Amino acid sequence: MPTLLRRLSLAAGLFAFSSLVFAASGSEALVDTLARAAPSLDRYVLNNAVQAMQCAVRHGATPAQRLAVIDYSLPSSEPRLWIFDLNKRKLVLEDFVAHGQNSGENLATRFSNHEGSHQSSIGLFVTQESYYGTHGYSLRMDGLEPGVNDRARDRAIVIHAADYVDPTWISRQGRIGRSQGCPAVRPEVAKMVVDNLKGGQFMFSWYPDQNWLQNSAFLNCPPSGSRKGLLVSRRDSN
Repeated sequence: MPTLLRRLSLAAGLFAFSSLVFAASGSEALVDTLARAAPSLDRYVLNNAVQAMQCAVRHGATPAQRLAVIDYSLPSSEPRLWIFDLNKRKLVLEDFVAHGQNSGENLATRFSNHEGSHQSSIGLFVTQESYYGTHGYSLRMDGLEPGVNDRARDRAIVIHAADYVDPTWISRQGRIGRSQGCPAVRPEVAKMVVDNLKGGQFMFSWYPDQNWLQNSAFLNCPPSGSRKGLLVSRRDSN
């Protein structure tokens, strides 16, 4: 009997290890494919986006059809928003996106989770419902990381069109316009962005903030089944 138990324990351990290896190889294959589709997106940023998304799914989030990545380490004068179709593993859009007026000038360096800060937020989000508001056709989202972005809905951080997201501004003032914290996009692509991202897609906003990198449960994913670091959106927790 003890021999049998040892064999069963060993088999279970091998299964768990092989599952982790399979998951890691699947993640790497996805990153490889998406990186080829978007060669201007930093692979390290993309890898973190995919890892964060897959961590959320392993801990109960619904798998998404699309993934948006914003690299706030890039200046606003460069395209820094990428949207991927995860089923087809293709790039849907690469374009400009604004940051909050108190996050910085052309480069965003300050981020906040507080109302009235007029700063952008980083981390993993899940998109929710589309609606028509002050800026027209827009998209609400929920931040999944407490203390980092989980007040996004309270702050009215949404994706919307804005005339100031205009590349022609760059030659005059060295950057596009800035928002009050929203990832605003060009009016010409706003409908495409909202339609592709509404209804439970993932958005990952990146900046190399050391505190976030070290403490984000999605970037330092706990084992499946563990409740340590398991995060839910404020909307789900209310």
